[in-house]
Amino acid sequence: MDDTLVQKAAGTLLLPVTTTPWGLEYSVHECPRRHRDDVAALFPTTSLDDMLVIPTCQQAELDLVRMGEKVEEEKDRLLERFVEFAKVVCERLEALGHWADYIDPCSGLPMVHRDTNAVYGEVEALVTLLGYRIQNAGCCKIILHPKWGSSVYPASIFAKAPLAAVTAAIDDAVAALKDRL
Repeated sequence: MDDTLVQKAAGTLLLPVTTTPWGLEYSVHECPRRHRDDVAALFPTTSLDDMLVIPTCQQAELDLVRMGEKVEEEKDRLLERFVEFAKVVCERLEALGHWADYIDPCSGLPMVHRDTNAVYGEVEALVTLLGYRIQNAGCCKIILHPKWGSSVYPASIFAKAPLAAVTAAIDDAVAALKDRL
């Protein structure tokens, strides 16, 4: 029996999946209607008008469904890489007067605007935004990247800014971090 679940992507894709020189994939989406309640719970004092969702994925060297010290070290490595990238993107957008935040993939909590204890579901977001498949793994659902399977580390950034400002901030982050990541 195949327990892989597939759902159709929702929302408007503004920038298709793009890859940084160090392999982080990202795309930019308008916040879809079926995703709005989750995002509103994360950012209760922020209007969702013009909210953009920027899901990212990094290929892991190990299957992250497994357990053990090596898997935890790999998750830490990918977390640090994402946080460096997300901080630069958010700082660039905020310097231009735009609102931005990113999610700590370990806790699911926002890292800049901490007005809530609501947890963001990265797995559900990738299903909604990109139509990625999920698989049941015990009591959890795991994302299946189309190329990497479960060797994937997802994390998200949110912004209220024009697409041009978001892509410029991402380009700045890529340039600033190219020698460090």
